[in-house]
Amino acid sequence: MIEGVRVGHVEDVEGVTGCTVVLLPPGAKGGVEVRGGAPGTRETDLLHPVNLVEEVHAFLLAGGSAFGLAASVGVVRFLEEAGVGFDTGVARVPIVPAGVIYDLGIGDPSARPDEEMGYRACCQASQELMRQGNVGAGMGATVGKMLGYGQCTKGGLGTAFFEGKGLKVFALAVVNSFGDVVDEEGRILAGVRAPEGGFLSTERMMRRALGEGSPTPPGTNTTLGVVVSNARLSKTDVNWVAQRGHHGLARAISPSHTKLDGDLVFAAATGEVDASADVVGALGASLLAEAVRNAVRYAESVAGVPAARDLA
Repeated sequence: MIEGVRVGHVEDVEGVTGCTVVLLPPGAKGGVEVRGGAPGTRETDLLHPVNLVEEVHAFLLAGGSAFGLAASVGVVRFLEEAGVGFDTGVARVPIVPAGVIYDLGIGDPSARPDEEMGYRACCQASQELMRQGNVGAGMGATVGKMLGYGQCTKGGLGTAFFEGKGLKVFALAVVNSFGDVVDEEGRILAGVRAPEGGFLSTERMMRRALGEGSPTPPGTNTTLGVVVSNARLSKTDVNWVAQRGHHGLARAISPSHTKLDGDLVFAAATGEVDASADVVGALGASLLAEAVRNAVRYAESVAGVPAARDLA
């Protein structure tokens, strides 16, 4: 794993929701790119290259829709207690951008990540990357919702990692998409389930619908991505990496970035080794596509929503 980067998860198994925190080392620069039409976010404007603050201290990903943004307060509290934050002269203010998914459609809609869940995720953070599937913010994630929750498939959280010639790149995805997750050949891994078995193509159904709309309400889908490298990059370059990350989402989700999704990618660079932003961006895109596919491959059936592994 990348030196100083830790990931923590907390799940509410009964409520079918959760949150994930990515804690970053001192001096890490952050960036973001939001391309979905229905995002739920906190402090993303700070990450734009023209704005003052360069250092970011953590990313928070959560279920619970807009309610889940409350979990970021717990992350801020944890960092403040650790003496981590942007020095304003009178206090250190932790910078914790956050993004949420809508997972209220399965499980208990009144169960949402809160301040205490965010704090506990920080306390449990480690460099362990093995946990995938129904983990953290991916606990209540679903995919393929053009025909509603009755025919969707379980989504989840996935990760991927690259190391070579001193460069390290880590990607994490929380997959709660309107569209289908597809493999490298374009075959559907998880999506809208056909009554007779197998999957229906969301893109084909959209072409047949000719603008008739979807039974899935707007704003109930989102894929969240994080790309962290140990590269020495400017804030502008880190935002460039976040932009490239969306190429990875588009490779693995069909269709992606719809008006019904709140797709976003966070990026960070810890500044240890020299590397091209193009190289990091290309690796980040590839790893995010892998992480998206891992999310549904490792997911488990829950709350009446079957996982791809059980359908197979």
